[in-house]
This record gives sequence, structure tokens and C-alpha cells, in this order.
Amino acid sequence: MKLVWILNVDMLWWIMKLQETAEGVILDVHVKPKSEKFRVEVDGDEIVVSCREAPVKGKVNRELLKQFSRLFGRNVTLVSGFTSRQKRFLVSDIGAEEVNRVLASAANARQ
Repeated sequence: MKLVWILNVDMLWWIMKLQETAEGVILDVHVKPKSEKFRVEVDGDEIVVSCREAPVKGKVNRELLKQFSRLFGRNVTLVSGFTSRQKRFLVSDIGAEEVNRVLASAANARQ
């Protein structure tokens, strides 16, 4: 596993830590449940995801997996943080640069 720091040229303030593995990219996410709508934000080097679902019986995890799979167009697996607001996801068969591009696009779309 190698640690990759990505600098997005469109958003020079955004330096995000991603872990690139042989299987894909692991990203760390901070989750805000019970939000008005699903959205991805970048706060410094942290990915913050607002979810509509309440943190009950895995509803937030299911929403995140569904939305991330749509966003990346890849298989997404929850690696850790099953009952925490700090979660780690593996996005399969993708590189860190593409993850960075997709997240930057999603974060810009909300503005």
C-alpha cells in the first residue's frame, strides 16, 4: 500500500490524502447523518459527506455505498467505521487521480 497526496490544480487549497492499493483507492470520510440532502464537501484535507438517512440499523452505510457506487461508477466497499462517523471506503479498480477528480467535481457541483 502506498500513500498518495493529490493536489488538485482547480482547487489549490485542496490537498487530500488517499491510500492507493492494488485493489483500488481507500478514502477516509467524515459522515454527517440526518442532513437535508446527500452531498460531498471538502474541508481542508477531509472529505465530509452529508447523508439523508439516520444512523439506525446501517441505513447511513447503505446510503453511502449506493451513492459512492453511483458517483465513482465502481464497486465500493466499507472497510472500517461501521458504527462510527469516521469511515473508510475502498473504491475498486480506480486510481487516486481519478478519485480526486470525481470528488472535486462532486464538491464543486454543490456550489
